[in-house]
Amino acid sequence: MTEISAQTQSALSRIVAERQAKGRVPGLVGAVARDGALAWSEGAGTTDLDQPGSVPTADTQYLIASHSKTFTAVAILALRDEGKLSLDDQLDTLLPETKHGGVTVRQMLSHVSGMQREPVGDVWDTMAFPNREELLSGWNDAERIGKPHHRFHYSNLVYSLLGEVIERLDGRSWYESIQARILRPLEMGRTTVGFDGGPAAQGYYVPPYTDVPVKEPVLDIGAMNACGGLASTAGDLAKWAMFIANPVDEVLAADTIEEMCQPQVMADERWVLGFGLGFMLLRLGDRVTVGHTGGMPGHITGTFVHRPSGTAGIALMNATSAPDPAGFATDLLLKVLTDEPAKASVWIPGTTVPDDLTGVLGTWFSEGSPFVFSVREGTLQAVAQGAPDWKPPAIFEKISTDLYRTTSGREAGELLRITRASDGTPTTLHWSTYLCTRAPLAFGEWL
Repeated sequence: MTEISAQTQSALSRIVAERQAKGRVPGLVGAVARDGALAWSEGAGTTDLDQPGSVPTADTQYLIASHSKTFTAVAILALRDEGKLSLDDQLDTLLPETKHGGVTVRQMLSHVSGMQREPVGDVWDTMAFPNREELLSGWNDAERIGKPHHRFHYSNLVYSLLGEVIERLDGRSWYESIQARILRPLEMGRTTVGFDGGPAAQGYYVPPYTDVPVKEPVLDIGAMNACGGLASTAGDLAKWAMFIANPVDEVLAADTIEEMCQPQVMADERWVLGFGLGFMLLRLGDRVTVGHTGGMPGHITGTFVHRPSGTAGIALMNATSAPDPAGFATDLLLKVLTDEPAKASVWIPGTTVPDDLTGVLGTWFSEGSPFVFSVREGTLQAVAQGAPDWKPPAIFEKISTDLYRTTSGREAGELLRITRASDGTPTTLHWSTYLCTRAPLAFGEWL
């Protein structure tokens, strides 16, 4: 495990104990992952009231429910990267028997399709969940209750259909695809559809007016596994969170994970919770964490990772009416980030400055504001003068003589063009077509 100080571990333990006691949760696990591995975990209470002393650990399975959506989303993006679909494909072209036109994969991933939340049939009332045929026929009977992209509207129905897309395009069941594409490469051996027979938490409902928990059933949700069928452990979810922080190409390219973490829609009125392509984006002050929550009868869970620092918080609880899982997970995460911030990377001196960039370095003005152009490790970059530390520089990649592409940061994707005098001295830059000059000028003053 990555080292966390005894003082911080004690503070994390207090958070776990407080959530268990005040939330009246029979048994829970809190965990922190950092630097690529599980760094700390602790359980409180019991996994089974019929077995006193069975304290949950990082190897105790809980139903992680809607965490499953993040696995489904990664599989969809992997299929996209393989050229088997486009995010702008309409579902009725991928599943020809479906009748709702104009529902795109991108809309489905980010919960902006406008489709109703659940399959037809009051499934959470009857506890009778659809098989594949019933899911598809029910989709055709379901309502499109909102305009596409008009607002966020969470939909288990939509993610269940994404599981069907995976099965059709991958030629195997959703779970077999998830196993092959994600679970085996990341060595997540205790992430399964339903419980695997190993150590697991019994789910409970704790009534508001008594302290006598009631056992909750373990449901077989049939064709809805892609939206919520998985069980997992804190140990396995630590591996998942560390993959989200630092992807491996065998599962999904880093650029694609970054794409998935770009906001597609705001999910609340205060602009604290957004949604990317499959991931919740939860803002905590000036930090944004990425992850998901999950809820099944008797199990409430949450996993969130702060990608820049590679730090994650995990919360697994065996009570239907448990404390906010996102708040629990991120409280653990923030405690570590606050008390033990990541160490600064060792500065390594560069060795060369490209000859064609020496005259470009220094301050240039655009729209009256100064930008500092510099070379770091042989690469041209630019930052607005006085920009906060958290704001990344613009990075440039050479295309041809005096022509560069902005690859990240401000104006990513745009061109930088250098114009020189007859003696080779740079006289102006055009960045994203905007004029940059050595002296501050008003618009039109250059002419």
